[in-house]
Order: sequence, then C-alpha cells, then structure tokens
Amino acid sequence: MFWERFEQLCNNIGSKPNPIVKELGLSNSITTKWKKGAIPNGEILLRIANYFDISIDYLMGRTDNPNSHKK
Repeated sequence: MFWERFEQLCNNIGSKPNPIVKELGLSNSITTKWKKGAIPNGEILLRIANYFDISIDYLMGRTDNPNSHKK
C-alpha cells in the first residue's frame, strides 16, 4: 500500500519517485526496497508526509483521506 500511494503522489505532482527521494535526502536504492514491500521508518514517513502535506495514515493506507491530519 505504501509504495502505491507514494508513487501516485509523485505522479500527481508530475514527478517520479527517485527525484523526490533524492530531494528528501535519501538514497535512490530505497525505492527498490519500498517496491518490494519495505516500509519506511517513522522519521522518513514524517518527511514524506510533510513534503506532500498529507497524513501518515494516508501513506500507510489507514485512511483514504490524504487530508485527515487537517482539522
């Protein structure tokens, strides 16, 4: 679920995952792990959520509302 959401978020802004990962200060090799089902740690999830201004729950598939963190 995480990889699909992350990839879609990248596509939504007209980018691909690797440039976003690089912008977040991460290694491009991490995308291969994510594609295979690995889940980022909490710090990285927070960075991604902040980058896209979405909730971590959305990234993890716990909600379909990317704005569930906003009141």
